[in-house]
Amino acid sequence: MITVHHLSNSRSQRIIWLLEELGLEYDVKRYERQPTQLAPETLKSVHPLGKSPVITDDGKTIAESGAIVDYLIETYGKGRLIPPSGSPEHLRYLYWTHYAEGSAMPPLVMKLIFGQIPKSPQMPFFLRPLARAMFGGITKSYLDPQIAAHVAFWAAELEKSPYFAGEALTGADVMMSFPLEAAAASQTLPPVLASYLVRIHDRPEYQRALARGGPYALIKR
Repeated sequence: MITVHHLSNSRSQRIIWLLEELGLEYDVKRYERQPTQLAPETLKSVHPLGKSPVITDDGKTIAESGAIVDYLIETYGKGRLIPPSGSPEHLRYLYWTHYAEGSAMPPLVMKLIFGQIPKSPQMPFFLRPLARAMFGGITKSYLDPQIAAHVAFWAAELEKSPYFAGEALTGADVMMSFPLEAAAASQTLPPVLASYLVRIHDRPEYQRALARGGPYALIKR
């Protein structure tokens, strides 16, 4: 039996979605974030880094979203959710599955962290105006333009085809769902991206994943 070690409001929600798309049986072990928003120490009993997502399956422990998506599709997909090898769509699939965490998420995570630092209880109150000015300046001058460029890139891609790797939903869409949800949580997305999110969120498999995973704050409707 596959077990998903699922951290609230995290990347692991898309792993539950993938399992629903594949029609697999699985268990969910849910972990709640600490007040610091970090994962609880108990996750380190599953994987030394104490990060989510992590799955366990038949004595194996697999971490990292992309590795988990590859493992599940390769092991249980039977050709589903991945374009045929050697096709142009397969090349797009490879690109977007790696791009999601390699390029898309870093500026989004940095913006989130920079926004939280001035509000941190550990930040002395007299330093908060300085922290807001410093991190706000970096966000405005560097991170916001970077994120805007990525969002425009996504929109242009989805103007070409309904999904990131072509005409059908694939693991690339599972991977890209989290960057889009993270971006949508803090800004208004172009119509093509907003409609794409509505489309994937309305899938019965996605709705079942939400029911299994519990409250997910990144859904904005």
